[in-house]
Amino acid sequence: MADAVIVVVLLLVAATATAAVATRDPSRQALVLSLQGVVLAVLFTVLQAPDVGLSQLAVGSALTPLLIMLSVRKVKRRARTREEGGDG
Repeated sequence: MADAVIVVVLLLVAATATAAVATRDPSRQALVLSLQGVVLAVLFTVLQAPDVGLSQLAVGSALTPLLIMLSVRKVKRRARTREEGGDG
């Protein structure tokens, strides 16, 4: 039973990783990356490493996507300012 759960979670990890690579829009990619972080946290928990799972949950599904979203927002804002004739 435990082996079947591990296989299912590994397949989910592979699917979310493929989706993250296949997504072109950085904002959507950050959301898919967040989902992958959650799935990886589940994988670590299934593999009996709850401390690593909690770290992955905090960093992989919350912090990293947040930083990506903030970076994308800043780049878009800077590009819009340059288009409007600002000082850049």
